[in-house]
Amino acid sequence: MAEPQRLVITGATGFIGSAVLAELARIRDEAPPGTPRPVLRAVGRTAPGAAGLADEWRHGDLSDPGSLRGGCEGADVLLHLASCIGSDEPECAAVNIGGTGALMTEAGEAGVRRIVHLSTTAVYGRGPHRGIAVDGVVPTPQSPASRTRLVGEALALAAGAVVLRPGLVIGAGDRAVVPALAQILTATGALWDGGKALVSVVAVRDLARLIARVALAGGSAAGTVWHASHPVPVRMAELVEVFTERGVLPRVDGDLSEAECLARMAESGCRVGPSQFKLVSQDHWYDSAPVWEAAGCPPGPGPLERLDEAATWYQEYLGRA
Repeated sequence: MAEPQRLVITGATGFIGSAVLAELARIRDEAPPGTPRPVLRAVGRTAPGAAGLADEWRHGDLSDPGSLRGGCEGADVLLHLASCIGSDEPECAAVNIGGTGALMTEAGEAGVRRIVHLSTTAVYGRGPHRGIAVDGVVPTPQSPASRTRLVGEALALAAGAVVLRPGLVIGAGDRAVVPALAQILTATGALWDGGKALVSVVAVRDLARLIARVALAGGSAAGTVWHASHPVPVRMAELVEVFTERGVLPRVDGDLSEAECLARMAESGCRVGPSQFKLVSQDHWYDSAPVWEAAGCPPGPGPLERLDEAATWYQEYLGRA
């Protein structure tokens, strides 16, 4: 019988990482008798609440390269899903550059055969972007997180990683995308330019399926970059409407220009900045079909069809926030 694949997962307590760990655990637990079951090792600063999903837990802090020593020992696959998405440049650099570089060194020394590195389409910077292929525009990241993640990408690619760049990721556990929309709509009381912008979106559960498939089955050459959203972009007005119907986002009736919305946001003290706002007010969609085909992974019905399962989580989270 073939040996089971041994996988190391960083970021297993995070929004995307925890969904990937759950998907891999499902694959492991549902493996037919006699089929090799993947062995899962989670690496992070604190043990996940769902620590039982992993076969092994190891402490590792990306801002402390020494703590990563031995984390990839005996592994076949590394899933690097952890990152710093804050606004502090030194902190982002320590994790996204220093930590990624140290982790890639560990993977090389351990003889890891496949690396999957999670990035973001935010590395492209300001749009509008309409259906571009990978690096169809020159990346010009605008934030400390996206700047340092682009450098981290280069380190991962040099180590032979497959790099995945999703756009907006939504679903239970999302503390960034939909909460930001809630703040914008509360501040503006209106939609922006009719909500006509098209954006690349993916449900976290579908992204987890894709990452697991790339990790276990390959289908992508080492040192390649893929966009990893759902292949069909979502119109912002439709996204807002679906969330509003489920009582997640406040209902608004007006329509303002982008400039008027930004003015209202500034007046109200909205914490969402202009760069973040432009990600949902302008077209930001990327050709994501190739990765699903290469991985042999059906993309699913689309992120708007997945919202019922996340609505209660969003209601509770936004209520607490």
